[in-house]
Amino acid sequence: MHQSVAVIIPTFNRAYSLARALDSVYSQSRAANEVVVVDDGSTDETREFIKHNYPDVIYLYQSNKGVSAARNYGIKNSVSSLVAFLDSDDEWLPEKLELQLNALADNPNYSLVHSDEIWIRRGVRVNQMDKHKKRGGKLFNYCLPLCVISPSSVLMTRQLLLEVDGFDEDLVACEDYDMWLNICCKYSVLFIDQPLLRKYGGHEDQLSAQHWGMDRFRVRALEKLINSAKLSEEQTRKSKDMLITKSRILKNGASKRGNTERADYYQELIRKYSDEIQES
Repeated sequence: MHQSVAVIIPTFNRAYSLARALDSVYSQSRAANEVVVVDDGSTDETREFIKHNYPDVIYLYQSNKGVSAARNYGIKNSVSSLVAFLDSDDEWLPEKLELQLNALADNPNYSLVHSDEIWIRRGVRVNQMDKHKKRGGKLFNYCLPLCVISPSSVLMTRQLLLEVDGFDEDLVACEDYDMWLNICCKYSVLFIDQPLLRKYGGHEDQLSAQHWGMDRFRVRALEKLINSAKLSEEQTRKSKDMLITKSRILKNGASKRGNTERADYYQELIRKYSDEIQES
């Protein structure tokens, strides 16, 4: 059965890199059916750039609400049975969609496929650390420390996106960490063990450069997941252990900065979940 593909590209003041991202989509060996750019309140020339250079793009504009809201807006305004995401500072390699579509066709019990990637930092290729190693199968335990699936590498079914209710718009960062935990606690994922995209980093407008203490968003995601009743007993225990570990790091950081209110907040989380582990 022929599957249709929507590509969702959220962007904010990145007219400078959009051409690279969009050209990589339009250069695919298997074309996408819908290419949706969601402009999250840009004040640069993004709108005019798209209009004059990429007339086939479905251009959507919203006031600045963050990457989660932008992706969700794109999902709601597309109709294809499969959805791929591409950050506006990344680019796909030419066979990305074709290889992933073939993988899903050969493995119909899976709803998500991702791939390895090439990292470019300030124009130089760099090697990933072991903790960032990509893989397939049952990933929940690997997802707990940090995000091990890149949004730009994913092709997934619309049905799965609807099941997990899209991206959490209350998380201004680590929304992908939250998404993959919600999926991987229940499902195995496919993995193509070759790089199918280039990720560009080191620029000032990356989310990780704009927000201190990314673990504070991961703690929120973990707490939400623990309280969701989605997890097995083992998954709940491991999630609580990770929440405690991350809360200790955040508490120590707050204490060093003299922020007693924040330190007390994370100490209370540590106490609460430590007690729950002992009682279980």
